Amino acid sequence: MPRLKILRDSIDRIDESILKLLNKRARLTLEIGRVKEKRSQPLFSPARESDIYCRLLKLNKGPVREDSVKSIFSEIMSASLALQGRLKIAYLGPAATFTHIAALKKFGKSLEYAECASIADVFTEAERGRADYGVVPIENSTEGAVNHTLDMFIDSDLKICSEVYLPIEHNLLVKGDKTCAAIKDVHSRYEVFAQCRIWLEKNLPCARLIPCASTTQAAMAVALGKAGSAIASRLAAQTYKLDIKAKSIEDSPHNITRFLVIGKQCIKPTGHDKTSILFSMPDKAGALHDVLSQFKRNDVNLTKIESRPSKKRAWEYYFFVDMQGHLSDEKVSDAISRLRRHANFLKILGSYPVAC
Repeated sequence: MPRLKILRDSIDRIDESILKLLNKRARLTLEIGRVKEKRSQPLFSPARESDIYCRLLKLNKGPVREDSVKSIFSEIMSASLALQGRLKIAYLGPAATFTHIAALKKFGKSLEYAECASIADVFTEAERGRADYGVVPIENSTEGAVNHTLDMFIDSDLKICSEVYLPIEHNLLVKGDKTCAAIKDVHSRYEVFAQCRIWLEKNLPCARLIPCASTTQAAMAVALGKAGSAIASRLAAQTYKLDIKAKSIEDSPHNITRFLVIGKQCIKPTGHDKTSILFSMPDKAGALHDVLSQFKRNDVNLTKIESRPSKKRAWEYYFFVDMQGHLSDEKVSDAISRLRRHANFLKILGSYPVAC
């Protein structure tokens, strides 16, 4: 028997075993769903998800890459959630945006998704219960914070349940076989042009850069013949049946966007968590020092601090802070309790697993 046939037969037998195990896992998942329903517990558990990924990545000895392990089990867990009950995820649309890709990375393809026209709409869908969770961008490694998302947390009662880090790859999309010399215009978001400036100046110095509301809208315009080219994701190319003329044209190979999963759920500690808070303080000398010294005093590491104008009084600011640890951790809890004595306003946005 030819060696290739022997190898393929072995793979077929392994596939049959995997399928049997998947169905065995699915039956256990259904039982878990019934237990959760009796206890009125949410179907999605970020803490449990984090535990599964961490355990599997420690067990993995290759040759399957870590990102592949996560992708495979993301879809397995997505299918499991779909078996347990209906879950709807709102995201900043339209379809094939990077926020959509981040939502798929977190929740998989088996759940129901609702595209929203704005970040405010994502919050509204989750607040009113029309979606179980929302996915919104919060910061980019090269462009900084997404201010609209920060501002939404000031008045919203939603919690941060999880986070997703997505490497951003920009691609030049065209319809049909078109040379760079034939491209007269490029459509995309203004921020995307800034992230691809070097490539555009070198390869399309004479092309007009036309801003759009989203990279997906730019891809749609190319598909409809209303634009010569677009900078968008691979998913956008697949969705709108476009050709990728140039791959990975972003200037920085470390262009990463962080997304947040928002909902009404408080997340249990995993031992590898992050807590986010929002506060304002009196306008007096040393006020910020008084606040931040509480974290130093309790040996709590701050991973992010961002300020935003309150929009209520001139020169009054809100501060957004991310810190290592869970609210249930003694050091974190004590630091926040001490902070309350110095702050005019304090809101805990959530404790959640650090993205692995």
